[in-house]
Parts: sequence; C-alpha cells; structure tokens
Amino acid sequence: MQIGAVIREFRQSKGMSQGDIEKQTGLLRCYLSRVENGHTVPSLDTLAKIADAMDIPVAQFFSEGRMSSETTAPKMADDELRFMNQIRRYSMNLNESDRKLLLTMVRKFASTASK
Repeated sequence: MQIGAVIREFRQSKGMSQGDIEKQTGLLRCYLSRVENGHTVPSLDTLAKIADAMDIPVAQFFSEGRMSSETTAPKMADDELRFMNQIRRYSMNLNESDRKLLLTMVRKFASTASK
C-alpha cells in the first residue's frame, strides 16, 4: 500500500490543495509533497492530522473501498469549487461562535433550497 498515493487521492477528491492541508495542520507543504510522492512515511499522529483536515476518519486511508460514494465529494463545476474554497478560506479566520452561526445559516439555506 502506498499511503501517499491514497492521501493524494482523498485530497484531490475533496478539492483541496496541499496548501489547504498545510493551513489546517501546520504540516509544511514540502513535507506533504514528500509523503504523497512516497519519499516519507508519516506517523499515525501525522495521518490523524491529515485525516482531520480532510474531515475523514484515519481508518478510511486503510479501508479496501476507500473511495466509496460516502467519502467522495460530489462533482462540482469549477465556479462551485472556487466558491467552496473561498468559504473554507474565510471560515478559517472566524471564531468558534461565528463558525457555528455560519453553519446554521448554511443549513437553513440548504433546507429551504430542497423544498
């Protein structure tokens, strides 16, 4: 098993860059590149940080059906992907109560859009 290739597969399926992972984990982008290219094997602690940044369980890296429909992000158009990345970048600067407020608003929008 090439854990670096699996990490890259998940990261790309989530529409994330190595820079996004770097911002959320504090792991250097050059380190993430070395992991993804198979030059470095991360510790379990490091894997946990990477999995947390991608909002997936660590065990998902090792499961046979890694890219099941439950774990892959829905396919989005380029403009939708850019919008989601902007929301992620801006929300990183929010405090916890503002994040909760934003999440509540998004849930409300989503529930009214599906009606």
